[in-house]
Amino acid sequence: MMEEVENVIHCFKEEQRLIYEDLMKEEKSTTNELRALEKKIDTWALHSSTRERVFNLLSGKVPVDKTLQNHLPKEVVEFERFLQQTGGRQGGWDDYDHQQFLKAWTKHKGKSVYIEEALEYLSGRTKEDIQQHGTWYQEFMILEERKKESIQKWKLKKQQEKQEIFKENQKSKEMKRENLQQEAAQKQKAEAERKKQQAAIEAWKRHKEIEFARKQASRLKEEEEKEKRQQKDRRRHFQLKLLLEKHIQQKEEQKAQQRLEKEKREDAEREERKRIAAEEISKFQERDLHKLELKILEKQTKEEEKKEKERRLAKLREKVEVHVTRDPSRLYKPTKGWEERTKEIGSTDVQALTYIPHRAVPTWRQGL
Repeated sequence: MMEEVENVIHCFKEEQRLIYEDLMKEEKSTTNELRALEKKIDTWALHSSTRERVFNLLSGKVPVDKTLQNHLPKEVVEFERFLQQTGGRQGGWDDYDHQQFLKAWTKHKGKSVYIEEALEYLSGRTKEDIQQHGTWYQEFMILEERKKESIQKWKLKKQQEKQEIFKENQKSKEMKRENLQQEAAQKQKAEAERKKQQAAIEAWKRHKEIEFARKQASRLKEEEEKEKRQQKDRRRHFQLKLLLEKHIQQKEEQKAQQRLEKEKREDAEREERKRIAAEEISKFQERDLHKLELKILEKQTKEEEKKEKERRLAKLREKVEVHVTRDPSRLYKPTKGWEERTKEIGSTDVQALTYIPHRAVPTWRQGL
């Protein structure tokens, strides 16, 4: 039991140590990334030329580092994107123009009067250019201030996380102390319990030894009786086996005799069926032959009748010769039958149907 408690405490300590190491590594990597980003922004602003800034601004293909977006504060990413899209920390202007602009801006604290003074120093710039650059510079200062505030907040947050980790470590140490004290108390209690259990185990062992000796003696006696019963059962089984083998032999002899008789009977029945089948086949063959002869005679008779009929028709054709002339106009003339019919209809008197007979009306329905 004590070993299990020690293992649990050891596992808990190891887990806390690993968590603390992971947090320290994460803090260190985040700090390094933030410092690298600041250096990158500063070096980019110093070494990028005006022509390259203008080209990137016009082309719109300035890449944005996805890893920085995922690990840095939103305000820092927005400030870097603003610098990339507008030409760096000078807004696409060269160093001289930008410094002259800053002098006028700082002198007049961003009031509109600075434009006139800036025009005197910047001969190659128009009023609209200076106004646009002023708008850009205002947004630049706002985003830069947001970036600084975000970095301060981030540092404060990291400091708070460190304090929380320190508090957790202190808490874990206190818990370890309490656990050690509890372990010591548990060890003392467990030792007393162990001694008590040891005494109980010794008494139990003695009791078990006595009980085992008694059971051993009873088991030997039971085995002797069991051996006697088994010998008796083996003798009885041997006798039953002999009787069973004798009975099986008699059954097999009877089955062999019955099988021979059955085979003889089946052979006789098979021969009888063959004889009957041969007689039936001969009868069927005679009947089929008779039917075939009748069909042949019938066919011959029909052929003779057909020939006789053709001879008679030939004689009639020789006696009667029909000569018909073609008259297409007869198609439009009435037939003889139709002429005879019209004659019969013309000879009959046509009377008007003034009276149509009806069924008689019952007296009880008359007048309804």
